[in-house]
Amino acid sequence: MEKQDIRYVSRLTKDTLALVLAGGRGSRLHELTNWRAKPALYFGGKYRIIDFPLSNCINSGIRRIGVLTQYKAHSLVRHLVAGWSHFKKELGEFVEILPASQRYSEDWYLGTADAIYQNLDIIRAEQPKYVMVLSGDHIYKMDYGSMLVAHVESGARMTVSCLEVPVEEAAKAFGVMRVDENNRVLGFEEKPEHPSPIPGQDHLTLASMGNYIFDTEFLFEHLQLDAANPESTHDFGNDLIPRIVREHHILAYPFRDMNTGERAYWRDVGTLDSFWEANMEMIATAPAFNIYDPDWPIWTYQSQLPPAKFVHDFEDRRGYAVDSMVSGGCIISGAAIRRSLLFSDVELHSFTQVDDSVILPGVVVERNCKIRRAIIDRGCQVPEGTVVGYDLEEDRKKGFRVTNKGVVLVTRGMLGQPEGYV
Repeated sequence: MEKQDIRYVSRLTKDTLALVLAGGRGSRLHELTNWRAKPALYFGGKYRIIDFPLSNCINSGIRRIGVLTQYKAHSLVRHLVAGWSHFKKELGEFVEILPASQRYSEDWYLGTADAIYQNLDIIRAEQPKYVMVLSGDHIYKMDYGSMLVAHVESGARMTVSCLEVPVEEAAKAFGVMRVDENNRVLGFEEKPEHPSPIPGQDHLTLASMGNYIFDTEFLFEHLQLDAANPESTHDFGNDLIPRIVREHHILAYPFRDMNTGERAYWRDVGTLDSFWEANMEMIATAPAFNIYDPDWPIWTYQSQLPPAKFVHDFEDRRGYAVDSMVSGGCIISGAAIRRSLLFSDVELHSFTQVDDSVILPGVVVERNCKIRRAIIDRGCQVPEGTVVGYDLEEDRKKGFRVTNKGVVLVTRGMLGQPEGYV
């Protein structure tokens, strides 16, 4: 990119305020979100989901960020304070927490649009030229600067980030944009049975990612109209977008890989199966999402921990891990790990075997356990001799949750242990 082009993009990002919607409950994750909001859920061996949209902002040059919180936000707030509060307000950069606080009404956040509306005074005080509204609960890598350039050069008042998805995959699953040859939005379809294809590509459609760019005054105008409408559910997908696309120039921006131009990696880890599958993808030899990219670091908070340790080297008692990711503070004491992710401070004791599993921080697995295709929630103390994932009917009888695809979730409550802050 030419120097003047880089400067052009940097001016756009400097004039942008990002608002990350991080109040989601994530009810399809069941007990994993009983004590935490979905954006606070652990992912990828050492991160939380919220780290990915926030890292996208920082790596894109957007350094004014508000995180809107609501549902069971304690662990999310602690993570943001510990890992994301080092920015300097005096240099025009910050990551601020914007909790539901009844600033404009007696209600908490009623929907995604209402969440932004209730912070209008805070947005006005920053005087941004553009406002970017981002979902806080997806895993992806995206340069928002390129999307800002497309927004400005198109003359659109609003731009919607979209994925190019096979028509059959999008049916009844996504909000879909109906567009012309120039990606101008002609209509919005909420989870249609027969999605409208992209012109000239009948097998693909444009599915909304839940990320938007607005000209600021345009956003204010339509949030105020929505707030005054007693029939509205105050949601971007249900209310604002369908109305706006009928009356204004809206651009659909296809989200593609920054290097290859192909369809980019994006995962909605909103179910136990999709959460397990996306984590398993990370341990591939050449994963679709490269967290080792030095040009696009994923920032997070992590405790100061010693390196992972593997001990014992006897024929029947050997501590090792194969095709796996093992984080700091872990002790693998005579246990065998295959195709699994171990988050921080996990202890696995002798003669235990863990295969194809996601083990969240602070888990202790005692001797002679066998765990397969499982998610073990933070802080679980797995008793000696426990077997998980080998007999799904038996797992159900023990009170563990078994998904349609045979992944087993184990939480502290299911083991009869105290639950709480996670």
